[in-house]
Amino acid sequence: MDREILFAKTLEQIKKTAKDQGNCVSKEQVEEAFAPLALGKEQMDMVYDYLHQNKIGIGQPVDLDEYLADEEKDYLETYLEELQALPKLSDGELEAVTLSAMAGDTDAQSRLTESYLPDVVEIAKLYAGQGVYLEDLVGEGNVAVAMGVTMLGALEHASEAQGMIGKMIMDAMENYIAQNAQEAKKDKRIADKVNKVADAARELSEELHRKVTVDEVMTESGLSRKTIEDAVRMSGGKIEDIADNAIS
Repeated sequence: MDREILFAKTLEQIKKTAKDQGNCVSKEQVEEAFAPLALGKEQMDMVYDYLHQNKIGIGQPVDLDEYLADEEKDYLETYLEELQALPKLSDGELEAVTLSAMAGDTDAQSRLTESYLPDVVEIAKLYAGQGVYLEDLVGEGNVAVAMGVTMLGALEHASEAQGMIGKMIMDAMENYIAQNAQEAKKDKRIADKVNKVADAARELSEELHRKVTVDEVMTESGLSRKTIEDAVRMSGGKIEDIADNAIS
């Protein structure tokens, strides 16, 4: 196998192992995983730096708060103060409430949802800094919890509830990040198309000292009519160098 491919696969495996272990791996696990590649000290230091940047602790969990922006810290401080008002469940109470929730008791499901809200915050910190608002991640996680507590009847043991709900929280946040990234790519493609047409129209308008038509932009730029008309529509008609009546 190509050395670069093996390196990338090993990194992904370490990240998966860390995720299964509370976002933490031991130094021994890292060294054992990369042993077949016989990396030098400088290269291993780069691996550790990469893991740290991805919020993976070596030997012990990292302080996730150090990765947060000031406004995110302010939001969490206010939000966590609100959660302080919620009643805390002892281990015994949590098990009893979980069993009742598994049996379909809606009051128990509501209490269980509240008990998991602080966990949503901690998980959201893991996914912060990936192009979405931390507040939105918390919102997605809370929705996942509210849904998850109604699905516990499929479990055999109350001890399985935390793992199931935790996975649902993570999946919800990962899906939200992926959807946001897809939308961002789409928005960039639209912006690039609009800017390309706008630049071509502006250059021609400056040369002719007037607003231009779609046909003129087509002739000078080589862009298709559809590309130009789509760009004008996507901009909301704000490509000012193209005449207002140029688009039918």
